[in-house]
Formats: sequence, C-alpha cells, structure tokens
Amino acid sequence: MRKLVYYIACSIDGFIGDPEGDASAMLGLVDPEFLEYLTTEHPDTLPTQGRRALGVDDVPNKRFDTIIQGRGSYDLALKEGITSPYAHLRQYVASRTLGESPDPGVEIVADDPVGRVRQLKAEDSGFDIYLCGGSRLAGELIDEVDELVVKTYPVVLGDGMPMFGSGSAVHAFEPGATRTFGNGIIVRTYRRKR
Repeated sequence: MRKLVYYIACSIDGFIGDPEGDASAMLGLVDPEFLEYLTTEHPDTLPTQGRRALGVDDVPNKRFDTIIQGRGSYDLALKEGITSPYAHLRQYVASRTLGESPDPGVEIVADDPVGRVRQLKAEDSGFDIYLCGGSRLAGELIDEVDELVVKTYPVVLGDGMPMFGSGSAVHAFEPGATRTFGNGIIVRTYRRKR
C-alpha cells in the first residue's frame, strides 16, 4: 500500500503561514544550496511552473505521482491564473465550495477526503501521495498520514496557520532522517508509529 506523505514547510513555532496562509516570509530563505536539494531530491513537489523555470520540468518524478491539497493551497495558483499547478502529478483538490473543476487535470473532492485518500492509497503504484496542504485538510487526514517531511525554516511567525488545523488525539511518529542546511533550514522525516 502506498503512503500519504505530508511534505510541508513551517516556521520554528510550527506555522505553515500567517493567519491567512501567506508563507512568503519563509520563501526568502531559499538559497542555492537548498534549491539544489529541492530540485534533485524532491523535484515532484515543485509546482510545474517552478520546475520549468528551474529547468527540471523533464526530470522524472522520484517519489510522488499524486497530490492532494486543500482549497486555500489551490487558490494560490488560481489567483495567478494557473488552473493546473502540478500538471506532472494526478491532482486532487479537497473543497466543499469550489464546485466544478476549472481544469480537466484537477479533480475536486467535494466530500469524504478520507475515503478518497484511502482509495488512492489502495492503488497499485510504486509512488506515494503528496499531501501539500493546507492546515484544515491535514487535520482531517491526520489518521491517514504515514510520513511527515517537515522543512523547518529559521523564522518565528508568532501566529498563523498550524500544520494540523483541527484538534485531534495524540499521534505518535518515529524520527527518521534529519538534514541541516547552511541557511538554517532543517528537513526532518517522521514515520507513523503503528
């Protein structure tokens, strides 16, 4: 069975963006060393337009063939006129309000995102599923998250959107690899303790 991996950037104090979800305070810390890591180790997590700009659009996916994201995350692309932000992946957007998809390459999951993720996890594939965000969707899917890849940026936001946007029971994860970069970003992997 393939895994649901919550691959997320956050501040030291655990926020993935300000109260409105803006994460631009962290983007300024991406330097050449970290960008090299992203493009070589996780090219499939980069939006298609970013992949093109970085010259890695033709790099095969390494880990993921499917993405699920919430409406707020998808709206960031829509505001830029991009209806298919991850065209190199099968795209799902969990939204009760979006209605019809603005792009044939994006499927709207209007209800039961947990059930849809369980179906996706049961598929026969050598690739995992990328949970891109946002906070509320991650909270709804916490029981399905098999692995966390947390990119912690050396900033304190003080307030904002938490990694998991709903109250839930304690969930135990085991630490995996840790990598530290010269700019202070730390990438840590955790696997669900089952």
